Amino acid sequence: MTSFRRRLRRPVFLGPSAAVLLLAAAGCSATDSASIVVPTPAPEAAAYCRALHKELPKTVAGQERNDPGPQSELTAGWGDGAIVLRCGVDRPAKMDDPMAKATDANGVNWLLEQPEDAGPRFTTTYRKAYVEVSFSTAYAHDASPLAAFAAAIRKTVPSSL
Repeated sequence: MTSFRRRLRRPVFLGPSAAVLLLAAAGCSATDSASIVVPTPAPEAAAYCRALHKELPKTVAGQERNDPGPQSELTAGWGDGAIVLRCGVDRPAKMDDPMAKATDANGVNWLLEQPEDAGPRFTTTYRKAYVEVSFSTAYAHDASPLAAFAAAIRKTVPSSL
């Protein structure tokens, strides 16, 4: 029994890779909001995005604000990843397609893209910074949440026309 006690008192060295795995696992939980890629816009567009961030609504389509990580003034979210906004994204190549689908929501024009195995993604058109809003598949046939962003976008991201 003495040798058993000695083993318990001995410090355990996990090694660098095991320690990293433990730290990564400790940082994850089922209630964390999804992680997204933060855009890297030009300084002028970033300034518009910071202004937009301050004007975004607290709720959209009944979903409470729950920003994804990493924290940034260029991203925002509602619900548990149901609605995600990224400001300062690159101009989508799809905007060059004359057959691309678009919609208007309270005076803001949006390009519609439907990625495989995901909900719809909308990107503003005719603005000095591109704002992208992605919806979960629950909103696959409902663009009405876009209206919640119209006033904030019109106020903070000028038209490029």
